[in-house]
This record gives sequence, structure tokens and C-alpha cells, in this order.
Amino acid sequence: MSYQEKKVFVSIISSILIFTLYTLYAIKNAEEGSITSASDFSFWGSFILVLLPVSIVAKIIIHIGFVIFNKIATNEDGPSFEDEFDKIIELKADRISLYVFFFGFLLSMVPLVTDLPTYLTFLLLIFFGFLSDLMGRIAQLYFYRKGV
Repeated sequence: MSYQEKKVFVSIISSILIFTLYTLYAIKNAEEGSITSASDFSFWGSFILVLLPVSIVAKIIIHIGFVIFNKIATNEDGPSFEDEFDKIIELKADRISLYVFFFGFLLSMVPLVTDLPTYLTFLLLIFFGFLSDLMGRIAQLYFYRKGV
């Protein structure tokens, strides 16, 4: 497996772990009824506002750990540059990720125009935000394996 494939694989695993652990933590510490309340948006706002910096910091720490562990295990440095192949793969993966997020955004507007509970909008936005990141990483892994 190439360095880029390992890096993407670690990113996939870390995204799943960070999102799952933070979601379990937030739900466990939520006040009774604040998750499903139609008028209490403070839980969802704080969920999103805390998830962003937590995931950024955790991914930075995991990436630094990956670079150190990879250096120790393989005694090789990571590539010091990105070539056109890497940039094309990143652009194709970003396009897929944006399509997934856009579809999720449109789908999350449905509860606002129907009689469905409003908290479903936040659930769908959070879920499709996570799913778009995950699908982008999986697409990167696929394109590296395929050799686009």
C-alpha cells in the first residue's frame, strides 16, 4: 500500500471514530428531551460548533501520529510534494463529496417545508456532512487503487 493510500485509510478510520465517539458523548450528556425538542436548537447548535474544532484538533493529532508511526515502521519519509496525479484524485474526490453534501442539504430542507420535526433537519445536515467526508475519502482510496 502506498503512503497516500495509508494516509487516506487512517483518515477514514479516524473520521469514523471521532464522529462516533463525539456523538455518543454528546447524546449521553444531553439534557432530557433536548435532542427531540422542536424548539430547542441550542443542543444542535452546540453539537455542530463543538464537533468542528474537536474533529479538526483530533485529525491533526492523528495525522502527526501517523507520520511519526509511519517513519518508525517503514523508515521512509512521506512525499514532500503532490504531483498532478494526487491533485486530480483530490479534485475528483472533492467533487463526489460535494455532491453527497448537496444532496443531503436538499434532503434536510424537507422537514422544514413539511410537518416533520425540525430536529430532523439538523440530524440530516450532521449525518450528510459526515457522510460526504467519508465518501470523499473512500473515493480517494478507490482512485488511488484504480490508478485514475
